[in-house]
Amino acid sequence: MSNLLLLIPIALFLGLLGLGAFLWSLRSGQFDDMEGAANRILFDDDDTKTPEKSKRIDPNDS
Repeated sequence: MSNLLLLIPIALFLGLLGLGAFLWSLRSGQFDDMEGAANRILFDDDDTKTPEKSKRIDPNDS
């Protein structure tokens, strides 16, 4: 029973802390760019390596 007297205020504090962080992120413009992620999928990444060309076997080369 004494554990609940300690855990309930801690849970309420952590919940309010999370809510405060969420509200702060809303006010600071964290979620303002709604089209950036949607447009980002249309562009290729330049960092990916292209596979090397495999050797072609010429049927006339015997």
